This record gives sequence, structure tokens and C-alpha cells, in this order.
Amino acid sequence: MPSLTRFSVKPLSTLTRQLAAVASGRAAPDLVIKGARVLSTYSERMLPDREIWISGGRIAAVKPAGAYNGKEARIYDARGGIVAPGLVDPHIHIESSMVTACAYAEAALLNGTTTIFCDSHEIGNVMDVAGVEAMLEDARQAPLSIFLTVPSTVPATSPQLETAGGDLTAAKIAALFDKWPEAVALGEKMDFVQVAMGDERSHAILAAALQRGRPVSGHVYGREFVAAYAASGITDTHEAIDREIADDLLEAGVWLFLRGGPPTTPWHSLPQAIRTVTELGASHKRVAVCTDDRDAHDLMLFGLDWVTREAIKAGMTLQQAWAMGSLHGATRFGMGDEIGGMGGGRRADMVLLDHDYKPVNTWYGGELVVEGGKITPLLDQALSTRYRYPDAAYHTVKLPKQVKLTPPLPSETVVAHTIKTELPGITLGHVTVRLEPAKTWKDHFDKHGLCFVTVVERHAKSTGNVAHGLLSNFNLKRGAVASSVGHDSHNIIIAGVDEADMQVALRAIEKIQGGACVVMDGKVTAMVPLPIAGLLSDQRVTVVAEQVKALKIEWEKAGCSIPYMGFNLIPLSVIPAIRITDKGLVLVPEMQIQPLFDAA
Repeated sequence: MPSLTRFSVKPLSTLTRQLAAVASGRAAPDLVIKGARVLSTYSERMLPDREIWISGGRIAAVKPAGAYNGKEARIYDARGGIVAPGLVDPHIHIESSMVTACAYAEAALLNGTTTIFCDSHEIGNVMDVAGVEAMLEDARQAPLSIFLTVPSTVPATSPQLETAGGDLTAAKIAALFDKWPEAVALGEKMDFVQVAMGDERSHAILAAALQRGRPVSGHVYGREFVAAYAASGITDTHEAIDREIADDLLEAGVWLFLRGGPPTTPWHSLPQAIRTVTELGASHKRVAVCTDDRDAHDLMLFGLDWVTREAIKAGMTLQQAWAMGSLHGATRFGMGDEIGGMGGGRRADMVLLDHDYKPVNTWYGGELVVEGGKITPLLDQALSTRYRYPDAAYHTVKLPKQVKLTPPLPSETVVAHTIKTELPGITLGHVTVRLEPAKTWKDHFDKHGLCFVTVVERHAKSTGNVAHGLLSNFNLKRGAVASSVGHDSHNIIIAGVDEADMQVALRAIEKIQGGACVVMDGKVTAMVPLPIAGLLSDQRVTVVAEQVKALKIEWEKAGCSIPYMGFNLIPLSVIPAIRITDKGLVLVPEMQIQPLFDAA
């Protein structure tokens, strides 16, 4: 069976004589795809009546129809369909999909994505360098081209504001660059306030990348931070949420990764940000599209191909949008001569599109891995064996025997600092609520639309930190919901209306060493087990997608006003205006701990 790892295609330097012979007709290609319309991302034109000659897993040439008349090559008839380069996702987090890199490959290839650039800061936050290196080993075995943008902000804030399992210093990041050739850039620098304010640690990490000639990826909110951010060496971002900041970023020399996601999640900023091109006349030459975060269920439905089609809906042509989905992301990371286009010598990573521009076939290194929208036996066999993570990865949820999950009921009038949730769920409101003395918490909940939210430290790095808060507008009326994927330190976050159901949720997650669940009346009604670092399943993506689908159904039944992935962001203490970590409520951008109650 042919190998389906990225390394199964030999470097171009070893194949130049062979490819030249094939391109000039002196040697036969391995495969000829005939009857194709070729989407050129170089000229952004559709080339009619073409055939593609492939040898050694690479494109030897794109020729006029009928150019090949030999008998040695395998022939595939595209029947007039559009053949385009495989998609290149310049910014994703594998952990958000809840599956391993080997399992992620299945969904990616079904969606026509053949290369990804992943930031593994989630597993880095749990397991430090060991977690990042385990992910890299996983990626090496995956039937997908996977490159790493080295996690840059682990932990996301200072130890005074949250407890993480990892601490990726500048020295550790430099060592990852020097050891792993797949480490091609610095991952998103999320502590944009510290960067703009000249924090020494933040800039030492930037220097570790810049001194090695590695590009730096970004994450920034607020137009007031753009100038200092760009001046610090950050040259891409996926966080442009509207036309104005997108325009600022382009003019500051920052690549735009337009993030598309299901409209009910916090990950669909493309329609607004793309208006810098469609309305303000900016060029799209430094604009790409990305997915950022997808759970396993959404990954199957809303891949990078869907995001690319969203760009078409927003006003781009097919050719422009596909270039943004393939060549532009490759070019940003200096790989435009290897992937993202259909030129001679490029990897034979290609897709066949239907009339709605959906991939129906995918070739990976010249091997047909998806045909008619289904994986081939070749890919199925490659997916049947997945990388086994180190044993330590299966023992990362470490909790005290007794944990109090709800705050004491105030006996006097107080002002409560609550976290207001609302779609899309990225920024959270800081709302103060006056609480008069009451007999039970339910009285406050009914009157003010509140519920509990609690973060429990799970890395065994403290004496068992537990922080209590109150959610406003979350709409949970019964039971509890919980997750071990509380960004970015990945402590356990629980929301509920009573201690008993919250305890059931906490211990259910502890028992399987990570997961997400819904609890009603003392029973777990839905669970996605995530035993690897409390982040990943060890199952195929199709299995996990069904588990996530069931979780979402129960999540909606519970009344939660924001989806699971938005809920996971509630502890992310780098985004305004108020968050909760295991250390307490955090005000952003002040980066200060705020007590839950103040005297009235």
C-alpha cells in the first residue's frame, strides 16, 4: 500500500530529472487526469480542456486535452469537472476538533483540505513541551500535510491570573524550532495587551521566532493595538472582526486570515472583515481564509471548502476565493512553490469540484483518497491505525476529593459582578447586579436570570483552586453543563443551578479523564469522552462527530444561550470584558482580579 504521510512524496530536488522527462514526453506519467477544467490560482483563470500529468506524487505538467496518447499511465476522466489545488488552512487548532491529528485527516480530506498549519497551544497548556511534541509525532503519522505554528502564549496570562499545566518559555520555544522542521512559524500571540505594553517575556518569545527567520502569527482585538502589534513583528491575524480593523491590519502589513465558521458560533467574522476588499477596494493578495476552531461535528459540515464558498457569497469570484483558500495561505508561510497551485513540480494535492464547488474527489500526493464524497479503501486503511499518545496524556485531570462548587449565599445586600453571555460569545459583558438578601439562590436566579459558573483547577499545581462566578443571560434553568476544555489553561468549567448536578458533572469528567457533558436530575444525558489530555478522543472523527451532535441536542434542551465552543471561551482571560479562571474573576484589559461581591 502506498504511504499516505506527507513524507511519502519525495522532495522536488530528488525528482527534477524524472519530472522534466515526463513533462517533455520522454517518460510516461504515473497518472493522467483528463477532461478537466483547471482552476489556476496563479492567474485566477479557468483553463478549459486540460489534462494533468502526475509522476512521483507531483504534477509534471498541465497540458491541453489529448496531449497524452500513451498506454502506460493510469487515466482518470474528470468529465468536464473543475480540478483545483487542494485547500491550505493557514490557522487551525486540531484540539478544538476533539480528535487526534490522524483522525482529523479524514474530515479534512473529505472537505478538500490537504495541508494545515496548526497551533497546538491547547495541549501545550496541559502538558507543556511534551504535549506539543506528542502532537507533532501524531501529525507525522497522519495522512495529511501538517505543519506547526509553535504555541506562543502558554499560559495565556500570568500565573497570578490562572493556573496552567504548561509554561512555554522563550527557551523552550526556541528549542522546538531548532528540533522540529515542521515548526515553521510562531503561533498566535494572544497576549496582545502585553505585547503592546512591551512585556519582557512576550517580546523574548517574539525574538525566538524572529531571530530564526520564522513568521509570527497574531490574535488582536481593538484598533488601538494594531500599530504596536505590527511593529512588534506580528504579520498575520485571524481575529479581524469587522471591516475597519481588517483595513487597519492590511495597511499595517499584516496578512488577513478571514475566519469562517457556523453562524451560530463565535467563529464567523468573514462576512464583515471581507468588506475591506469588497467595499473599500483593498487587494485580496494578502488575504486568506481559515477555519480556526471546529468541533468534530462542525468539522464534517463546515470545512475550509465551506469557508471558501462563503467568500464567494460575500462577493469574491470562484477563482479569487479558491486562491484565498489555497495559494495565499501557502504563500504566507513561504510554501507557494510547493502547494496551493497546479504548476509543474508542485505536490499533486488536488480536488475535483461539483457544480456547487464542493469537493467530490481529493488526491493527496497523487493518490485518490476521496472519491464521490467518500473515503477510498486506501485512506480507510491508513486511518485504521492512529498514533498512541504517551500514557501521561491519559492522566491529566487531577482533582481534590472535595470541592465546593457554589459560592455562599450572601446574607446582606451586595453588588455581584456577573458575566453576561451573548452571541457570538467571544466578548463577554461585565454586568453588576444588586442582590438583596434572599432565602435561596433560586430566588436570585429567577429574578435576575442568573446561574452559577465555576472553574476548577485540574493540573494539580495548586492546593485545588476553585473560583465561583455568576452567568447572566446563559438561560440554564435546570441541571449543569461542564467541560475540561476551558480555554486556554483548560481547567474544568461548570455552569449549573445547583451544587448536586454540578458535582455529578465534575466527577463524570474526572472519571473518564476529560470530556464535555450535560447533566439533568443527577444523570449524565450526554457525554463526549476526551481522555487524551482532557482535550482529545481516541476515536475516529465520524464517531466523535456523532457524540458531539448528541451533546449539542442536550445542550439546547438545557436552554444554554451560547453553544458549547462559546462556553469554553468563558475562562479565556485575554478577551474583554470579564472572564473567570481558577483564580477568580478577571477584568480585561486591566488584567486584574475582581471579587465576586462588593458591598452595596
